[in-house]
Amino acid sequence: MGTLVTLDLPAGSPVADLPWVITIGSMGDDDWEPIVCGPYERAHALALAQAVVADEDLMAVVEPLLPRPDAEAIRDEIELARAADEAPAEPADDDDFETRRVRPGRAPTEAEVRAGWVRIAARLAG
Repeated sequence: MGTLVTLDLPAGSPVADLPWVITIGSMGDDDWEPIVCGPYERAHALALAQAVVADEDLMAVVEPLLPRPDAEAIRDEIELARAADEAPAEPADDDDFETRRVRPGRAPTEAEVRAGWVRIAARLAG
């Protein structure tokens, strides 16, 4: 049984509309480089990741991409990440993490994924 890790977004989060990627790696003793697939719409990324790791000893991390148009915008994101990392953190407690069992549903078809790519491209260009 594989593991899927992703953000737990509040309803209406604008992050859900970003393009998402899937990073898949081994949870076992296999020594291979993880692969990154995407971009996908969030629902497609989650469904594909679930379908791939359901019966395998794999971990999938589904996370949003942060498209930035230039080097300055990327530097701004780096500064935000550094500032967040410097903030005093509360000690992690096992209760801070929630594990949910997921059953894979129907993975999107190739046509559905391609249609999603068209929608992602339109959002990025707009």
